[in-house]
Amino acid sequence: MIRLLKIEWTKLYHNTVSRILIACYFLLITFIAFLAAIKVEIGPIKFHLAEQGIFNFPYIWHFNTYIIGYMKVFFAIIIVSMAASEYSYKTLKQNLIDGLSKKEVLLSKVYTMLAFILASTLFTFLTSLVLGLLFSDYTEAGIIFSDLEYLLAYAIKLFGFFSFCLFLGMWIKRAAFALGFLIVWQMVEGIAYGIMEWKLSDWVPGLSAQQVFSFFPLNAMSNLIKEPFTRLSGVQNIAQQVGETFDKYYGFDLLSAAVVLVWSFIFLWATYRLLRKRDL
Repeated sequence: MIRLLKIEWTKLYHNTVSRILIACYFLLITFIAFLAAIKVEIGPIKFHLAEQGIFNFPYIWHFNTYIIGYMKVFFAIIIVSMAASEYSYKTLKQNLIDGLSKKEVLLSKVYTMLAFILASTLFTFLTSLVLGLLFSDYTEAGIIFSDLEYLLAYAIKLFGFFSFCLFLGMWIKRAAFALGFLIVWQMVEGIAYGIMEWKLSDWVPGLSAQQVFSFFPLNAMSNLIKEPFTRLSGVQNIAQQVGETFDKYYGFDLLSAAVVLVWSFIFLWATYRLLRKRDL
């Protein structure tokens, strides 16, 4: 495992773009801390973001994993490029000549993905913990370490997304086209949901579009961590004043986690099949 990680790390280290993207990713996570310093004063109106409760335990675990989840695009670019460049620079063929099996080639990518996920999850945990200890109204240990399942959901979400990116990079062999396909697939899922919302109940009575849509890969990843903003007491108070209520489950969704893990293994299996069958 260490040997395979070293091989991939050497490739990434000598790729300037990859080093910049990794640095930008962790810097952007760090910049979340600056949100706490945002203060707006316009005459009698005073607004301090940290006082709105977003850094309270245990809400901060939900808020930070949701926001940081959008930054996964940085690692997505790295992983797609990492896979596609194997063909562009002929390093895949050279690795096979040097004695690596195709299984080991895939494992080197998977181990690198897992290293990214571990580093990102740990960094998110530490950043959230420090911000919470500084700004949370609640500092009891039982409250601090509740809702940590959002970190697990975050890790599973990254694993599913990175597995999809790895498959696209290996399949399409061109980073730009693979990333373009990722965007197109997101649109396809949205269009499919619209069609199902319109006609599915006519085709299959008793089956809703949302029930089917929950099994789509990108949507299942999205469902792992639902938007946290409507959990804020201020938002809920405003909604109640206008007669609205938010009847939403914000917790860890076991079904979505299972769907994402199944899709992840499908993507990795398909990637391995490509490597085995493709003439390099």
